[in-house]
Amino acid sequence: MDYYAALGITKSSSPEEIKQAYRKLAMKHHPDKGGDEAEFKKINEAHAVLSDPEKRQRYDTGGDPFS
Repeated sequence: MDYYAALGITKSSSPEEIKQAYRKLAMKHHPDKGGDEAEFKKINEAHAVLSDPEKRQRYDTGGDPFS
C-alpha cells in the first residue's frame, strides 16, 4: 500500500501536513460517522507510519516500517 497516496499527500509533506490530511480523512471515513471501516484502517496505518520519523524513514527507503 502507498501510504502517501492513502493520505493524499506527497513524500515532501511536513509532519503538520500529514496530521491535517489524516484528521480530514479520518473524520470522513470514521465508521461511527457512516464511513468505510476498511478505508479508515488504511488511513490509520498510513498515519502510524508517516507520523513516526523512524518508521517513515524505513518506509521511504523500501524497508518494512514495522520491523
